[in-house]
Amino acid sequence: MWISRAWGPAVAALARSYPAVLLTGPRQVGKTSLLRHQYPEHEYLTFDDPALARQAESQPDQFLASLREPAILDEIQYVPSLFRPLKRRIDAARRPGRFLLTGSQTFALMQNVTESLAGRCGVLEMSSLSFSEARAAEPRLSDLEMLVRGGYPQIHVGDFERLGDFYTSYLATYLERDVRNVRGVGDLRDFDRFLRAAALRTGQLLSYSELARDVGVAPNTAKSWLSVLEISGQIHLLEPYHRSLGKRLTKSPKLYFMDTGLACYLAGIDGVKTLLRSPLAGALWETFVVGQIIRKLQAARERPPLWFWRTASGDEVDLLIERGGRFTAIECKLTETPGRGDARAFGALADFYGADTIDAAFVACRTSRSHLLGDPSRARAVGVLDLVDALKS
Repeated sequence: MWISRAWGPAVAALARSYPAVLLTGPRQVGKTSLLRHQYPEHEYLTFDDPALARQAESQPDQFLASLREPAILDEIQYVPSLFRPLKRRIDAARRPGRFLLTGSQTFALMQNVTESLAGRCGVLEMSSLSFSEARAAEPRLSDLEMLVRGGYPQIHVGDFERLGDFYTSYLATYLERDVRNVRGVGDLRDFDRFLRAAALRTGQLLSYSELARDVGVAPNTAKSWLSVLEISGQIHLLEPYHRSLGKRLTKSPKLYFMDTGLACYLAGIDGVKTLLRSPLAGALWETFVVGQIIRKLQAARERPPLWFWRTASGDEVDLLIERGGRFTAIECKLTETPGRGDARAFGALADFYGADTIDAAFVACRTSRSHLLGDPSRARAVGVLDLVDALKS
């Protein structure tokens, strides 16, 4: 079963503009499947094949000369010496759409793209399935089922008796292939414990010192390992918003796992009933909502600044999308029946910065029908799918 991906039009648009397109993102989110489905006539080569990777590394010019263009080059992070010859080949004939590249995002990969392919390569980051993509394939899929299962396509098209079977394998692959060779990660067992401790903090303010203490590593190690998670697309760190009144606002970022299925697995949550009994339920719902919005923006090739807002006195808005100095403000509430009190933070935000700074205010909840809450901010209660639809530019 093929699940249509929202990133397809973005890839096509970049391929019409650039000689090369790089599709990055975590393992198994569907990068290769998307390109092969969308461009079935392109030559396909994967550097997951060690012999092919050695050939491309040792004789990059000859390798590129032998290609039948246009070509899909999969897992290009394994052949860093290919980037400079690729630049020379592109410069010889700057036709659009010659090379479609994929790579699990790493520091080295992005450095090579920046240094060798600047101005020649469009870059697009991809995440696992959005709720709207999965729902199109499974119309009865609920928001909480999606939250627990996560968005890795193999879960939705495969036949797993237990979600844990997929995530156990995924985690082992991630640790062995993406983490083992990263500088600063010496003990994979320690990193595995760190990953699980981080999952318990999704949707919450991040304290590097507390996280480091719980795992038994130095705070600088915790910062370094969080960078590994961030650059490999596993987490997103959301920074606090402030203007000149920054001293009154919190300075710590909030931590979000990009796939709630992985976060649930790491936290020991294996079903909707377990989720609803968990003290992490609200934080995971917030993580789910924020992740869906990020996916929408990725696929639309939009990069507006994203923030959260929180004062020292406890007023907080979970997410601010900033455009032209004005905000779309979003609160995340795990309820089917939100009330005016759930929109109270919007009033505090308006008092702080002025009502004219808020374009729209939403309470992202589990309601089956979008409706106004009747509060002074005219906030609207919306389900996740309606929220993502409302954010279309």
